[in-house]
Amino acid sequence: MKIRTIAVASLLFVSGIAASHAAQQAGPANYRGKDKQEAALALLEVAKAQAGKGSWERIAVARIYYLGGMKPQGKAIFDDVLAHDPESSDLFRIARIYRQAGEWELAKALLERSVRENPKDSKGMAELGAYYLLADERAAAEDLFDRSFKREDELWSTVAAAGAYLGVAPQE
Repeated sequence: MKIRTIAVASLLFVSGIAASHAAQQAGPANYRGKDKQEAALALLEVAKAQAGKGSWERIAVARIYYLGGMKPQGKAIFDDVLAHDPESSDLFRIARIYRQAGEWELAKALLERSVRENPKDSKGMAELGAYYLLADERAAAEDLFDRSFKREDELWSTVAAAGAYLGVAPQE
């Protein structure tokens, strides 16, 4: 009887893992025959499961929610990432999304925080400077360019600054 109970429990456990794994896979059931909103939501549920606890991955999912018109869902994920000691690269990723959404003030706060927390990031300084220049804040932009180039003469910093003078945002 004990062996039978263990076998049944094992079978249920393995079945649960298989069902859980299937729920984490995108496939036709998520989008075929559904309207675009319903398909997106079904795929986003799978993506959230696939992302697990990875900050970059969760930010990627939140980006789709946020830019796809479901700002509260996206912001909830951003807020959770930001509440758990984010890396400066996480701050930049979220800030870029806010900027892409036309929310410069939210983006600026995160970009400035990143540069403050990582004062050796010459590329980050130049990127923030480029965004300042694109927002018609030239003096602040050029101060950041000065700081960036003083720290390191680096291609990506130079490209970010040059592009901003021509109205081209840094490559994300």
